[in-house]
Amino acid sequence: MVIEAEGLTKMYPNQRGIRDVGFQVRRGDIYGFLGPNGAGKTTVMKIMVNLCRADRGKVRLFGCDIAADYEKAMRRVGVLIERPEAYNDFSAYRNLEMVLRYYPELRKSRIDEALELVGLGGFKHEKVGRYSLGMKQRLGLASALLSKPELLILDEPTNGLDIEGMVDMRELIVRLAREEQMTFFISSHLIHEMELICNRVGMIYNGKLVREGLMSELVSEQHPTLEHYFVALAREERRERAHVRL
Repeated sequence: MVIEAEGLTKMYPNQRGIRDVGFQVRRGDIYGFLGPNGAGKTTVMKIMVNLCRADRGKVRLFGCDIAADYEKAMRRVGVLIERPEAYNDFSAYRNLEMVLRYYPELRKSRIDEALELVGLGGFKHEKVGRYSLGMKQRLGLASALLSKPELLILDEPTNGLDIEGMVDMRELIVRLAREEQMTFFISSHLIHEMELICNRVGMIYNGKLVREGLMSELVSEQHPTLEHYFVALAREERRERAHVRL
């Protein structure tokens, strides 16, 4: 198993957070982690890579506990969470040169490979400060891909991309999963985008994982699209919460 999350709970002073979230991701999965803004997606992902400590629960990546053995757990993982950071006064190439220092086993040619993969090869010597939001998102993905990870954890990877950029991102993810046997864990609130590429999904709402399963199981005659299914689940959750308050 590539990812195993068990009983993840993290509550903030405002009483928002996540409660008892658990799921598994298998090798080769493109796993969509879906939910509205504020549902808890980023909190779960930060716990997964030890940027945030859970109140309870545990995460294992490739069988290694992320809290107990961080370096071993993260050795084969690429991450892009929230806004990608870069030095605006440096070029994309120079930014990736600095990242490459953490991977002495990689050749410098890997920088060009990563930039070409995300469509920035022709802009590699341009200062990042001149980049659009979408271009910065692509650079963040190139940085996550630099080490040739076996697992890529992406938080809203299509954020800031135009329609063509979204299509390019989808095609890249599908190609890497197919040709490189890369596993993806992708959060998004854009359900239609995820429906086009994911084979498995987990749906989070108000900090609670309300459904998990194969895409083929969730989309049916009763729920012809994933969006239709999620809206039905959300309405059911709201009714249950209203009944509890009564």
